[in-house]
Amino acid sequence: MSRVPEVLFVCVHNAGRSQMAAALLAHHSLGRIAVRSAGSEPAEKVNPAAAAALAEWGLDITAEVPTKLSTQDVEASDVVITMGCGDSCPIFPGKRYLDWPLDDPAGQSVEAVRPIRDEIDRRVRNLVADLLDA
Repeated sequence: MSRVPEVLFVCVHNAGRSQMAAALLAHHSLGRIAVRSAGSEPAEKVNPAAAAALAEWGLDITAEVPTKLSTQDVEASDVVITMGCGDSCPIFPGKRYLDWPLDDPAGQSVEAVRPIRDEIDRRVRNLVADLLDA
């Protein structure tokens, strides 16, 4: 793995799960892990309920812009995590691929998104420990 591990979160619209995961990883890793997120069919804006759920914890993703997944994103990453949304990524040797099966926050209330946020947070904390204690 590179000196600073790089993680890519992938979800179809790059508006909810992957944006929350990227923000939480950036927060918990304190800059010790490079983070990016992308989607195969990016939405126009971040999911408002996902943004509200993170805002409850003092994290602001409202300025984030959903991004189109590129081969370069995958190639530059050490760990590629799909968010249970069926997206497929180009496969490169030496990369670690994970799938986190998570409910989709699209169209959900902030109350419904909180448990998704909490599960992403749990997984992100485990990932930080795994990458930085390795």
